[in-house]
Amino acid sequence: MLGRIFTVGGYTLLSRLTGFARDIMLAAILGAGPVADAFFVALRLPNHFRAIFAEGAFNAAWVPAYAHVHGEKGEASAKLFADRIFTLLLASQLVLLVVALLFMPQAMSILAPGFSEDAEQRKLAIELTRITFPYLLLITLVTLYGGMLNVMQRFASAAAASIFLNVSMMMTLALAAWFPSAGHAAAWGVLISGFLQYFLLAGDLARHGGLPRFAPLRLDEDVRGFFRALGPATLGSMGTQVALFADTIIATFLPAGALSALYYADRLNQLPIGVIGIAIGTVLLPEMSRRITANDHDGAMKAQRRAFDFTLLFSVPFVAAFITVPEAIMRALFARGAFSKADAAAAGATLAAYAIGLIPFVLIRSAVATFYARKDTATPVRASLTGIAVNVALKVALMGSLAQIGLALATAVGVWTNLLLVLFFAVRRGFLVLDRAWLLSLVKFLVTGIILAAAFWLIARFGGAYLASMHFHDELTLVLLAVGGTIVYALAILVLFGRRWLVSLVRG
Repeated sequence: MLGRIFTVGGYTLLSRLTGFARDIMLAAILGAGPVADAFFVALRLPNHFRAIFAEGAFNAAWVPAYAHVHGEKGEASAKLFADRIFTLLLASQLVLLVVALLFMPQAMSILAPGFSEDAEQRKLAIELTRITFPYLLLITLVTLYGGMLNVMQRFASAAAASIFLNVSMMMTLALAAWFPSAGHAAAWGVLISGFLQYFLLAGDLARHGGLPRFAPLRLDEDVRGFFRALGPATLGSMGTQVALFADTIIATFLPAGALSALYYADRLNQLPIGVIGIAIGTVLLPEMSRRITANDHDGAMKAQRRAFDFTLLFSVPFVAAFITVPEAIMRALFARGAFSKADAAAAGATLAAYAIGLIPFVLIRSAVATFYARKDTATPVRASLTGIAVNVALKVALMGSLAQIGLALATAVGVWTNLLLVLFFAVRRGFLVLDRAWLLSLVKFLVTGIILAAAFWLIARFGGAYLASMHFHDELTLVLLAVGGTIVYALAILVLFGRRWLVSLVRG
């Protein structure tokens, strides 16, 4: 399992690094003004739908169902099952695309009502969203193909696909002078990347398993079981996305730049979520599905516990850095061109608020895997809907006094509510045992995080002051934070956990 985690995590890390290069270009070219806000709405809408219906709900229902049919009934039955789901999926996405393109002005009135006060910005947002929305159709098929490859223990191409999004956008941004605006250039980059990702996954699947084809629609037991899981999974995956939808809607009423601050803060927050949380969850779900199909429930529980330890080991440094020195990180990465130091300060404060919920963000995918692997997508919905209610209520309460920082803070509290409820349900059902050894491990991770946060604060305060007179002092301070933090964290882990714990974690 570890090798597959590093495969997914490595490609995801490369995707995030190219994503930072893309965001540096976006910040320098678009800045944090009205055109940037219009583009980020255009980017968020298809991405929200993708996260709910493609990578979220569909993946949660599809991977266990396909693994079950493949393991119980053989390859021929799994191929027929995939053909039928492909046919239904493509038809539904085509209908959604046509409806979205026809009724985009009405959708924009609902999803970005604050733009109604600026006719030009509203017109631009509608135009850009019509360019980006077909990306959803392509990325949904990518998710279908990626799930099939994951069950075959092939993770590389699906993990690498998102690199094309970053490269494509950088190429079109470099040619921004040829487009009506930089926002148009970025939007076309999103759409082009959808085609590139589709052909990558389609090529891999064609070589190793065969692409799904159109098949007569028949609601047999396997298809009905998939849709019984898909409905609750859709509700379950909506938690974070509803929160981000609410962020988009509310932020359109806030001063210009609020949406951009949310975007750049969320992009950094998504680094550990993607590289760690999603990578581990992607590998864990088919692993637990396979073990549970083989009636190895103890093995499934051990795999999940190991996934939790890996997640916390790699996540604690991000939490410590994002809470302690967020502005220094934002200045070093983005404060150039049209993106000012004031913009970096606003985005940094927003990042610190998001970081309060980073641990549940990275753990939630592994936590719900125990239910999804058993084809129980209903139980996580109860936790998710409660988290949504807490989240949205806090957004309304905090937006006036804290602006976009309040939106991020409400998201953090909501995802903590979601995770704690999922763990409670798992323990009550006997799917997870929180014994004394694991609780002690949690305390050690907390102490390690406090030590690291103190180290970051000291390095930023004294090292940053020493470097202040040098050129590129913000970038040099970030390098110093990274090197010093790595040394402190490694020593703290060795002292508190010991070498034997690390060896057992790696070898499993």
